[in-house]
Amino acid sequence: MSRSVRLRRSPVGRVLTRLGFWLLIIAIGIYALFPFYWALRSSITPDTALFNTPVQYFPSHPTWAHFHDALSSSYFRRALLNSTLVAGAVTLLSLAVGSTAAYALGRFRFHGKSFVLYLMLSMTIFPQIAILGALYTMFSGFHIIGPIDFPKLYDSPWALVFSYMIFTLPFTIWVLTSFMRALPADLEEAAYVDGATPLQVFWKVLLPLIAPGLVTTGLLAFIAAWNEFLFAVSFIQSPSHYTVPVAIFSFTGTSGNAFQFPWGTVMAATIIVTLPLIAATLILQRRILAGLTAGAVKG
Repeated sequence: MSRSVRLRRSPVGRVLTRLGFWLLIIAIGIYALFPFYWALRSSITPDTALFNTPVQYFPSHPTWAHFHDALSSSYFRRALLNSTLVAGAVTLLSLAVGSTAAYALGRFRFHGKSFVLYLMLSMTIFPQIAILGALYTMFSGFHIIGPIDFPKLYDSPWALVFSYMIFTLPFTIWVLTSFMRALPADLEEAAYVDGATPLQVFWKVLLPLIAPGLVTTGLLAFIAAWNEFLFAVSFIQSPSHYTVPVAIFSFTGTSGNAFQFPWGTVMAATIIVTLPLIAATLILQRRILAGLTAGAVKG
């Protein structure tokens, strides 16, 4: 046995190996959490002390004034409601359409199934800016198509719902299809023997079994719709229809000084809109973990 192998197997070597592993974990944790810590620090730091040198990593006189300024803004409170409605609608529609499409793609055989799957995956390749112009043209002129006077999509929450589904629906279909494929065929065949229709098999047998996948894809779709900025700032003009990213961006110039950016208020608003996502992730973490692993196991 060589000297290096004996050193690794010795108590000192095992301690050094674990020490290096934990140092790497700590470094990754600091790198990931530092932006959130800095936002929290800035949100409770008075404006006069935000840019003091040397940097104070914890303010000596913390204040909650920035949170009060953010929550006292009527259009920011309205934006919280708008984002909840838009993200909720995107999540529900993505799960409804995605689960039925995954049932067809994962449990039935037909020509072109692989092409449809890879077509769905290819839709996530293009950046948002590449399709922004086409979407703007379509939404701005949708209400004048044909003899029927359709409701105007531009500058309405429905423009965001339909545009967000462009990147949430392909991901939902792709992930849920892997869950459908992993389910054993015996359950489906037993339900058919008992006289169940394909819709009853999907609703009563298969759908409850892919609950972890529904939770995972639903939460990821909700987070993507909640945080999206490019489509929201492009398709929404009325302050009453702002979502939270646009509302936070609109805090610029609200402090009375056109040359002063309200960093404290922006950071407080960022903390406010991030906390619900963190809470949802912590509450659903077990189902999320099951959803991320179960779909990769072949049944």
